[in-house]
Amino acid sequence: MRKRCTFAFAAVILLLIVSVYTNLITGTVVIYPADILSAIAGRTTGAMEASVIMNIRVPRIIAAVILGGALALSGYMLQTFFNNPIVGPFVLGISSGAKFTVALALIFFLSGGRKPGTVSLVMAAFAGALVSMMFVLAISVRVKSMGILVVCGIMVGYICSAVTDLVVTFADDSNIVNLHNWSLGSFSGINMSDVAVMTFIVAICLIVSVFLIKPMAAYRLGEELAGTEGVNIILLRVLLILISSLLSATVTAFAGPISFVGIATPHLWKAMTKTSAPAVMIPGCFLLGGVVTLVCDGIARGLFAPTEVSVSSVTAVLLVPVVITVMIRRKRENG
Repeated sequence: MRKRCTFAFAAVILLLIVSVYTNLITGTVVIYPADILSAIAGRTTGAMEASVIMNIRVPRIIAAVILGGALALSGYMLQTFFNNPIVGPFVLGISSGAKFTVALALIFFLSGGRKPGTVSLVMAAFAGALVSMMFVLAISVRVKSMGILVVCGIMVGYICSAVTDLVVTFADDSNIVNLHNWSLGSFSGINMSDVAVMTFIVAICLIVSVFLIKPMAAYRLGEELAGTEGVNIILLRVLLILISSLLSATVTAFAGPISFVGIATPHLWKAMTKTSAPAVMIPGCFLLGGVVTLVCDGIARGLFAPTEVSVSSVTAVLLVPVVITVMIRRKRENG
């Protein structure tokens, strides 16, 4: 198993390097390798090329990796919490709840002629994600079937998305322009200041997740066994909720709702490593989630260049088959 895991990590890291290089050189403006090295080293190069590399593509690449990893880790946390392989921040409506509150915050600030701060947007997204999560948890207490819970989560997502679309429809024309791309899922417009904030938040969540590796490993074997090993079940659940909600909220605040990365990536990584141990899953999901999102973002902005499609459109096309396969296998295993 160790060799398989080592090979999987090496393969994903290699794919990450290739994806970063591909995303740097492709786009409306053609970038040559020499331009990349000169821009990164700070040496004189073409003004336009240097600006495209350092102000547009580098922040976007970093954001895609960081936020994609955050989504995948959030999905793994939720799947561990609910002990269900087909849940994720998008499916349970958590991303949609964050989308709704961020849309309200954006319209509020933009209507007053002010630019919203990144911290304000993250706080708004976290509040929406947490409210949606609490609603799903309230349903889970009353409903025994995980299938019904997932359906309820999807319905919550539809309600939040519908209300968000209604709010956007009646917003000022200038506000609609600012909200349109974001509401569909996009890394466009992200700068290095945004990258610094999202990296700080996600890094804290990732560090806390590492400290939860042993409790999560015990929790996966059953609550009673975990309790006998000294795991504080209530505290663990609260941390899983908070971390998954904050990660999902951070993604939504900066890039809008991005679908299916959170639910599909853990299964892709599990298929590559043939293990579900948290010590392997947490770093692996984060790394693979970043790579998957970066690849999808490259397709989104390059497939029909100069026209850019939403990242969620690409992730849905590529990752929905993974989700369907997981559901079919789960049905066969349960008879």
